Order: sequence, then C-alpha cells, then structure tokens
Amino acid sequence: MCGIVGYIGARQAAKIVTEGLKRLEYRGYDSFGVATMNTKVTIAKKSGRISDENLNYTDLLGSVGIGHTRWATHGVPNDRNAHPHADCTGRIAVVHNGIIENYAELRRDLIGRGHTFTSDTDTEVIAHLVEEHYSGDLCSAVAETLPLLEGSYAILVIAEGEQRIIAARKASPLVIGVGDREFICASDVTPLIDHTRRVIYLEDGDCADVTRAECLITQYGGPVKRPIEEVDWDIQDARKGGFPHYMLKEIFEQPQVFYNTLHSVREAPDAFSLLSKPGMISIVACGSSFHAGLLYKYLFESYCGMPVRVEIGSEFKYYTPPLSGPVIGITQSGETADTLAALKMAKACGCPTIAVTNVVGSSVTRIADATIYTRAGPEMSVAATKSFMAQLAAGVQIIDCLLNHSLENELERLNFRIEEALMVPVDDAVILCKDAKSIFYIGRGLFYPVALEGALKMKEISYIHAEGYAAGELKHGPFALLSPDTPVVAIATPGRTYPVMISNIKEIKARGAPVIGIGVIGDTQLPELVDIFIALPKSGEVTAIATVSVILQRLAYLTADTLGCDIDKPRNLAKSVTVE
Repeated sequence: MCGIVGYIGARQAAKIVTEGLKRLEYRGYDSFGVATMNTKVTIAKKSGRISDENLNYTDLLGSVGIGHTRWATHGVPNDRNAHPHADCTGRIAVVHNGIIENYAELRRDLIGRGHTFTSDTDTEVIAHLVEEHYSGDLCSAVAETLPLLEGSYAILVIAEGEQRIIAARKASPLVIGVGDREFICASDVTPLIDHTRRVIYLEDGDCADVTRAECLITQYGGPVKRPIEEVDWDIQDARKGGFPHYMLKEIFEQPQVFYNTLHSVREAPDAFSLLSKPGMISIVACGSSFHAGLLYKYLFESYCGMPVRVEIGSEFKYYTPPLSGPVIGITQSGETADTLAALKMAKACGCPTIAVTNVVGSSVTRIADATIYTRAGPEMSVAATKSFMAQLAAGVQIIDCLLNHSLENELERLNFRIEEALMVPVDDAVILCKDAKSIFYIGRGLFYPVALEGALKMKEISYIHAEGYAAGELKHGPFALLSPDTPVVAIATPGRTYPVMISNIKEIKARGAPVIGIGVIGDTQLPELVDIFIALPKSGEVTAIATVSVILQRLAYLTADTLGCDIDKPRNLAKSVTVE
C-alpha cells in the first residue's frame, strides 16, 4: 500500500526520489521520508504528505538515495514511524512496502540480543536483521535476511560506504527503470517515465544488486536474467492536464479509454480459448473490480448462458469454493494481494486462469495463463473511474467475441454515448446529496452492480455514508432508515425490470424519502414520481451501464468538490492494496 523509490546514478538523488514519491502518493500519504548516502547515511522524514511539505535538501547529499510515502499498517502515522528506518548504528537504511507477518517474534528476539527500536513499525526489524548479517557486503547481508521474513515485501536498502542499492521483492511490486548509467527503483512505473521508458519488472524471490554500472539479479541465490521492457505510457498521461483533480480528468478520459480497450481485447486469443473450457466460470476481485466482476456475471449469464460466480478476493483465500472451470482475476494494478493469492490457489487446483489488468508486466500477468489488458493508462486518483470503465469494456468485448460480434454495432458507438453522458447536468442532484448523512443507491439486474459502484464512489470521496442495494432488498431492512433526509438514487432505464422499479420508487416515496431518478429522455412516468430526474438518451442496456456509471461518478465527484473534500487522496485510503 506504500510507495517506495530509489535512485543511483550521477545526479543528486534526493530531488529525484522526492519527485518520484510525489507520483506515488496515491499509494499512501500518511508520512514520508528520504535517505541518501554520501560519506554517511542521512535520513529526513516526517508525518504528513510529501506534496504539502518541503524537504530540506541541505544535508541530503549524494547520488544514492531511497524514499518512502506511507500508508500506515503498523504504528500510527507520525514522525517516528515514518520510513526510512535505520539500524542501531545509523549506517543502514531501509524502506519497505508490505507486511512482515512475523515481525513481533523477530522484534522480540532482536531486543533480546541488544537491539534498540525507535518505531512501532514492522519494517524496522529488517534494518536490524541486515545489521546483524552485515560485514562489509550489503548484498550478502540482505540475502541472508530475506529467508527470515514471513509475509510480503518490496524493500530498498542502502548502507554507509556502499555505492549500491539492494532491491528485493516478495508479493509486493517492484520495478527498476534503466537509464544511462543510472537506475531508478519504484513501486510502479509512474516515477520512472520522467526519466526512462526502459524497465525491468522484478519477480517474487528476486534480489537485485543495483550499482551505477549494472543491475545484477538473483532469485533464491541463483543468477537470473529479467527482460528489459518498454513502457508505452506517456508522462502527460500522468499529469492533470488543466483539470482541478486527477479524478475529473480520468472521468473525461473514459470515451477514449473505452474505445482503446474495446479494440485491444481482440488481441487476446489465449483468453478466449480458456473461456471455452467446460465448467463454471469463477471471477475473483476486490473493490470496484469486484463490481465489474458482478457485471461480468450478469452479462455472461444473460448473453452467453454461461454460469458464473463472483468471489471477493479477500474471502476466497480462506473460504475457497469448489473449483473446476476457468478463474478470472480482475485487478487494475495487477498487484492486489488478495486477487493474486486467489489466482495462485486456482492454479494449484488445476484451473485455467485469466487476468484482466491495466498494467503490463504486473505480478498478475506472470501468474495467469492468459492476460487481457485494459488500456486505461495511469490512473492517479485513488477512486477508480476510467479503470472500471476499461474493465467493463473488456468484459463486453469478450462477450461480443463469444457471440460472433452480435453486439458490435452498439459497442462501436458506445464511446460517443459516454461523451454525451459527460455533458448531462447533475447540479440539482448534487444540491440534494451534499447535506445528506446517508444515501441509498438502487438498481436491478445489470444495474445492481452499477448501484454498488455509484455508492462506493460517493462514500470514498465525499465521506457521506452510501449503500447500494438490489432494489427489492430495501424492503428487507433498509426501509427502516428511509426519511426525508435520506436521498435514494434509483436507476430506472427501460427494460424488463422497469415496471417493478417504478413500484419500488413509489414505495420509497410513500416513506417520505426524496428520489433522484436516472432514466431516459422521453420517459413520462419516472419524472412524475421522482424529485430530480436525470435523463439520458435511449440506448441499449450495455450502453446504459456505461452512461449511468458516468452519471454516478460525476455525482460523487461534484458532491465531494462542493464539500471541499480531498478528492484525489481521500482519507485512510490508498490506490493499490498490496497487503492483506
């Protein structure tokens, strides 16, 4: 969940590391810190966001440096728990993304051997263990430490007098950018694309000895070669481009993202072959990707007659259902810990596995038998918008291919319908929502997952409690919470569930709750029932999934903006959940 950056080369490291950390703030922003090695190791760190603070570079000299921006897992966010962490001598510094599950036992043993701890974090045990094994060879000291660590980690280690960075990973992402006699290590590629497009993706068990001249990689003690790959993202894709927030920029990028993903999915024949295998399809995902997975379920079953079940990644590992057919893991980053664990278990059961991800070279692509890439580009806002849309595009294109392109005419025009949805006014709905303490979102069938995703967007960026329900479920408890102060967002587009949605809305209105109805132009019944009517052009139901999703994203964004919330970096959240 944290972000780490390291630099070694001819330039001063501190500013390069700091700018890299700013690009990783979406991974965590409780505290930050930088360590450099000149004649000695110097550390500067503090609580707060690196984008809001200025580091004093006076003492941070040297062309070797590491840094960290934190999402707290062990120890409260404060100066003492900020990374980097040092050993007892102050000669070794470590930054770490992940969780050391046996840290309490290790810490107890280290204290018993005379070590003094200065933080409450799990990471500090790594620094002290490296200290115990260090006798002038940093690479060997780290290599001897790694087998003692249980859990997940991506670590960068520097030591006084050593012109090198030792990088290692297990179940947490780590990538190395290859420059001209310089290397930049980071949790993902966003800090690298200012400097290079050439990258090496480390794999689980890898330990890299990175000097100015070369990057030597071993895996469990034996030398290995990792390919240098080209990143196709542009640095402008990772900037705001004149928008006040990344989220708004990413919402407006969705027409192009849908189009790009739609056309790229056709290039994944291996995935289509695996989906033709007999047996129930299982889908594993978390968060917004889970909502996309629910959409896949409704779409696969409705259009293809293929049985599908959807599992929450964090539950799958501990309560694994019987498996037989293909297993699809959906993860924007390709590094979601629970989804990766689920796919590994599926492979162990002999199931074919398919990844749907946005990041080439990510961990999930090396686990799965086949990969479908979404083409969303870098998504910097913590709240998923265009990545969700890209996952939808991937799903409907898979279905279209399985149906011999019977949806092609609708899909080829869908990006234009998304553009139209970006212009539909939602101001009156924002006024109704901004003072609410709770908001309900309801839909049926394909629009139940859309309601769930709309509620998630509202709660994560506006901090207004919001819940999504299958519309018929309100009567089974949530009706007790309806009042004139509880708005309900109801998705009632034409289709077989429209009449029963109208009945549900009447029941809600009878309890005094205000209703925001999302329907289509020309509907005469819905506008008469609801307090606020948001009208979209008539379309097919696949198009309506996308356009209603855009309306709900904009409703959440504008409500949060009206309330003055920190939209791109909501409290307590991080973009990529790489820990359990």
